[in-house]
Amino acid sequence: MIERPRRLRQTPVLRRLVAQTRLDPAQLVLPVFVAEGASSPRPIGSMPGVVQHTLDSLVDVARRAVAAGIGGVMLFGVPERKDAIGSGACSRDGILNVALGRVRDEVGDDVLVMADTCLDEFTDHGHCGVLDARGRVDNDATLEVYNEMALAQARAGAHVVAPSGMMDGQVGAIRSALDAAGFEDTIILAYAAKYASAFYGPFREAVQSSLQGDRRTYQQDPANLLESLREVDLDVAEGADIVMVKPAMSYLDVVAAAAARVTVPVAAYQVSGEYAMIEAAAAHGWVDRRAAALESLLSIRRAGARVVLTYYALDAAQWLN
Repeated sequence: MIERPRRLRQTPVLRRLVAQTRLDPAQLVLPVFVAEGASSPRPIGSMPGVVQHTLDSLVDVARRAVAAGIGGVMLFGVPERKDAIGSGACSRDGILNVALGRVRDEVGDDVLVMADTCLDEFTDHGHCGVLDARGRVDNDATLEVYNEMALAQARAGAHVVAPSGMMDGQVGAIRSALDAAGFEDTIILAYAAKYASAFYGPFREAVQSSLQGDRRTYQQDPANLLESLREVDLDVAEGADIVMVKPAMSYLDVVAAAAARVTVPVAAYQVSGEYAMIEAAAAHGWVDRRAAALESLLSIRRAGARVVLTYYALDAAQWLN
């Protein structure tokens, strides 16, 4: 007798019935950029369809996120002024904290308001931490600033803080600071496996990065898997509620290994370069934009991510509904 697995592929209804992996808008998070002093949204050349928002247009996007049923919005601030210690990240009047307050006031608990908890957008040297006298990122001094930044974000209304700087001990330090200040319910989404990737270029345009050099002394080597799992284990032990792998599509093996290892949800970030590749190919007619975007998101889910950060979140929600 010939096996007939094709029987289960005959019609769209049948394929939907037996689908092992599903993609739902509630599993998606939209990364959003908000620029201090912007009078109108500013297009980002390397990311077609993505802009630096004004505070008003950001609030409008948050409303659209609620209407679309997506899970969250992740806010990144683009300040007008930067300094060596990234002081704008902790200021009550800093663009990111003001934006968090505006969005939380608008959406309440109808969508998760998430904050990138990192200094790279706010430092004039572009690194994710403060530098020592030799120009190296000072891990422990950076943790002190991360604590202050996370508290400022929680006070502004963030449901979720997301330390992304890959400093040792960042999750434990932030968890202790939040708990001591009465923010026991604030969620920590830890960038546990963040690689020193070539796919971040468009993002650096989006946040007007000042980086000179690279971040290879604290972000992870693309050659390695085991150290990522060690980082995941450490972040969970320190109190991470969700752990993240970044980028997603070139690191699906890391996503799968993390998902098989931990009982907290695993997130993955389809980063700017991954988005830009699909957009560029679609613009040339080489791929179908909608089909390629949904297939890429489904692959991330299939690998084991329960949460996907993607610039396609609003489009995908429309396509899926």
